[in-house]
Amino acid sequence: MKIRSTTILGIIHNGQAAIGGDGQVTIGNTVAKRNSKKIRSLYNGKVLCGFAGSAADAFTLLNRFEEKLEQYRGNVYRSVVELAKDWRTDKYLRRLEAMLAIVSKDNAFIVSGTGDIIEPDDNIVAIGSGGMYALAAARMLTKYSSLSAKEITEEALKTAAEICIYTNDKINVETLESENEK
Repeated sequence: MKIRSTTILGIIHNGQAAIGGDGQVTIGNTVAKRNSKKIRSLYNGKVLCGFAGSAADAFTLLNRFEEKLEQYRGNVYRSVVELAKDWRTDKYLRRLEAMLAIVSKDNAFIVSGTGDIIEPDDNIVAIGSGGMYALAAARMLTKYSSLSAKEITEEALKTAAEICIYTNDKINVETLESENEK
């Protein structure tokens, strides 16, 4: 599925988790909105989720994922697996055109419209049209800088905004507090 709609980047780095997204909404090749928020904090602030693709489809999946988190008492892995199963087998859900990027303090996942679950080795998830640009920048920033997860997310998204025409620099980032910061 080719998503040309946004850039979402999530990362777990040095005990911190962050997810961010740009604010641009496009319809075809026209910018319809410049400052949309495509990331959400879920399950009492313990899980962060970003979405790319059709907004209505993404909100449907986001709501389903939130229900799974409640059902499985915050077990992110189990909730992701069950969402993907539903997405693959439910006649209605299979038609949804969206992707989710999910991070918690311990897990990072991409759930695709085909029901695929990707758990990257480096705990960096990226989706949307500028996702691969942000992913490349985040990988280099984790390797060659001492930036925090939030700072890496911001800088990588700014890089994607400079390259991808479907991504702008109106960036929103959410972070998870570590147990020591609460």
